[in-house]
Amino acid sequence: MNRFSQRQIFFLLACVLPAGKLVLLPAQLAEAAKNDLLFPAALHFLLQAGAVFCVLLLAKRNESFYSLLKNTFGRVVATVLSTVFAVFLLYAALLPLLEQKLFVQSVFYDTLPSLVAFAPYFVFLAYLCSKPLGSFGRTWDILAPLAIAGLAGILVLSVGSADYGALAPAGAGGAGFLRGTASAWSRFFDAALLIPMLGKIDYRKGMAWKGALCYLAGAAAVLFFFATFYGIFEETAVNQFFAFTATSKYFSGITMLGRIDYLFVFALSSALPLQGSVECILQAYGRKRYLPTVLAVCVAALFLLLSLLLDYRFADVLHAVSGYALFWIFPLFSIAVPALMLLTRRSREKA
Repeated sequence: MNRFSQRQIFFLLACVLPAGKLVLLPAQLAEAAKNDLLFPAALHFLLQAGAVFCVLLLAKRNESFYSLLKNTFGRVVATVLSTVFAVFLLYAALLPLLEQKLFVQSVFYDTLPSLVAFAPYFVFLAYLCSKPLGSFGRTWDILAPLAIAGLAGILVLSVGSADYGALAPAGAGGAGFLRGTASAWSRFFDAALLIPMLGKIDYRKGMAWKGALCYLAGAAAVLFFFATFYGIFEETAVNQFFAFTATSKYFSGITMLGRIDYLFVFALSSALPLQGSVECILQAYGRKRYLPTVLAVCVAALFLLLSLLLDYRFADVLHAVSGYALFWIFPLFSIAVPALMLLTRRSREKA
């Protein structure tokens, strides 16, 4: 049917989207906020939960993103805004994709050249982007148990090595809370990923607040992971760049092979922004016969080229995307856009 059921959306929010927060973000927050790293993360999760609530309320109308824009602003403005949103999703996808590339190359295939280790992903990416976005709900049914089992296993076997007292006293990081909040914006645009799915979500009564609660449930698991991570490494947490693999390394029963399940979750969660971007373009310009395939190949080729050009420049990309000059792009599209769309829709219904 190419539609997302309520269960699939809840799985996405609670299990799949949090996976993208488990690699480099913990070390990034530890550097900025030290032992207060939980507070900026919690703030972001709360803001995103509110935005998720807004997007799922919009889903109640059973109209696509482009259709909502067109009915409010007209066809020309809707095409322009949909295109701009597609460009934002391309921009937002750059950091997660390079992060995953660095993770795969460094942790799993550290003896292979970068291109050889990661090039097959772009073939996979082209395939994902060429298919209708609504056809991947079943994939989340499969990924959710993998995500739950992987994270639960890591946490259960790691808590014994953690000293949670390292998180006290709260506020010791000083202004680090503000630095951590600003630097983490580039990792929190989950509500924006739901916007291209509008019109394909099988809305049920109460889905908006239930979806927000599911997202917060996933957020609670991530925050507990962050606490465990900092409890293990404390001041040296800033040097543990691949938190998901580092947290459990003192437990001999866990090997790299034991964490292979998360590769699939990472792969599809990092592909979601690109799938959403292609979907926005197709809504705005029509689903001509070969356009989905052409767009998918172009997007995959573009990011393959970027991954080659930026192979040794991840630190520069992280600084540019997460820096103070451009961080505002993420709250604009992931929080302000859903809120404004909902307010505009409510105003038109009352008129």
